[in-house]
Amino acid sequence: MRTIKKYPNRRLYDTKESRYITLSDIRHLVIEEEDFEVIDKKTGKNITRSILLHVIAEQEEHGDSVMSQDFLAQIIRAYNGQLPQIVRGYLEGSLSLFLEQHRKVGETLKNVVGTEPLVAMTDLAQKNLGQWLDLQKEMLREFRSQGGEPRNTESSSRS
Repeated sequence: MRTIKKYPNRRLYDTKESRYITLSDIRHLVIEEEDFEVIDKKTGKNITRSILLHVIAEQEEHGDSVMSQDFLAQIIRAYNGQLPQIVRGYLEGSLSLFLEQHRKVGETLKNVVGTEPLVAMTDLAQKNLGQWLDLQKEMLREFRSQGGEPRNTESSSRS
């Protein structure tokens, strides 16, 4: 397991790579499913959850937001009474199921189209754009061959 040390100056030090890292680097470790822990250098406490919350806050602030204000308020309300354990289990299970289904749908689409869905959509869009441009050129050629001239919308709007 990789150990990240958090120093009192709030800097994070990756002991595996012997370098300082950022919250963005922590995010990449999570995405790559790298096991790690963050240890407060001064107290020796494991503060991984706190750092992960910072990563989420950064992502919510500067990236694509996943959690609405209402959702966040509901999470805060869930801390009352016995709800935290129930909510934690429910959210973990729901998100795990959602991500697994998303992965399976992506694999199925990849098997059907023979490539990643986003790559297939990009290729299709580029092909359609090329066909549309060819059609526009052909229509312009046809128009000019019949003696027409394309209208200059700038000059006609000034008249």
